[in-house]
Amino acid sequence: MRIVVPKEIKLHEYRVGLVPAGVRELVARGHSVCVEAGAGLGAGLSDETYREAGATLVDGPGPVFATSELIVKVKEPQPSECAMLRPGQTVFAYLHLAANPGLATALVAGGAMAIAYETVTARDGSLPLLRPMSEVAGRMAVQVGAHCLQKHGGGRGVLLGGVPGVDPGQVLILGGGSAGSQAAVAALGLGADVTVVDLSPARLRELAERHGARLKTVCTTQDAIARLVAAADLVIGCVLVPGAAAPKLVTRSMLGTMRPGAVLVDVAIDQGGCFETSRPTTHQAPSFVVDRIVHYCVTNMPGAVPRSSTFALTNATLPWVMRLADVGVDAAARADPGLAAGINVRAGRIVHDVVAEALRSGPAAQGTCAVG
Repeated sequence: MRIVVPKEIKLHEYRVGLVPAGVRELVARGHSVCVEAGAGLGAGLSDETYREAGATLVDGPGPVFATSELIVKVKEPQPSECAMLRPGQTVFAYLHLAANPGLATALVAGGAMAIAYETVTARDGSLPLLRPMSEVAGRMAVQVGAHCLQKHGGGRGVLLGGVPGVDPGQVLILGGGSAGSQAAVAALGLGADVTVVDLSPARLRELAERHGARLKTVCTTQDAIARLVAAADLVIGCVLVPGAAAPKLVTRSMLGTMRPGAVLVDVAIDQGGCFETSRPTTHQAPSFVVDRIVHYCVTNMPGAVPRSSTFALTNATLPWVMRLADVGVDAAARADPGLAAGINVRAGRIVHDVVAEALRSGPAAQGTCAVG
């Protein structure tokens, strides 16, 4: 199969879809791999290392997309990339279409198949290709939240770990999944006072057993969230409904109960965000203030640590890329319902039921995407 790895062009996105070791594995299996020159530089991976692994290097995205059967990316195709897609190609990347009807429309129009990392499902129901970046984002959320809490970051001037004689910062984590659990690890490591809220008593029990009395756990209710948000210095939103838009757990009215300079970090922003006042931001301008509360809503948080993120992502995606390449997309999907669950766009239609429903019912739905 002809596999291509384009250079990511989303603003301040430095990850790359495959590391050289992944290229070597694919070439050894008889596949051809084409890499756009400079694609790995942001992650510290030179063109020469890709050549040594057996890749063909080409200049510019045009030749990359023109020769491809399977396009392995990190972030969703940008408008100029969507314009180069055609029937017979497959894009394998993070898509998050429920929060991006414009992209959904563009992918439908292009005719290529689009497989979303975030909806590929393992046999145990987990999301193996979302997990590594969720783990990175969860840990990063505490780092960026701590920075935003500093006075020059617009925050209250709170040190999350406190010091002897001074209380630590109050961290509230909404969602105890991959991102939320890693955020808890990072926040506890700094010495913060940490509470995790989740719908699943079993998940809360697991976290409590892992961390003991250092971690507070609370079952999700509107009253509990309202009470805890009011007392928090840092709120990290990590809720996830696979394929669907994130629920809005923190309303604008709740902001009025918070202390000025408190911080909201919305890890769920790729899926529309779990705070009512969230809007997507970039690493160039990562935060904004609403009602004296600092919001950090960068849509590609792991892009700030591209080397760690790229290796973690390839560790997870490479077995699936090899499966798609070895037997073909159709055969691979027929053999594995979890991989089939990753297909969001096929033959000019949205074919993932949850994504289709989110696009039909979402506030930005325009009725321009074919769904079925």
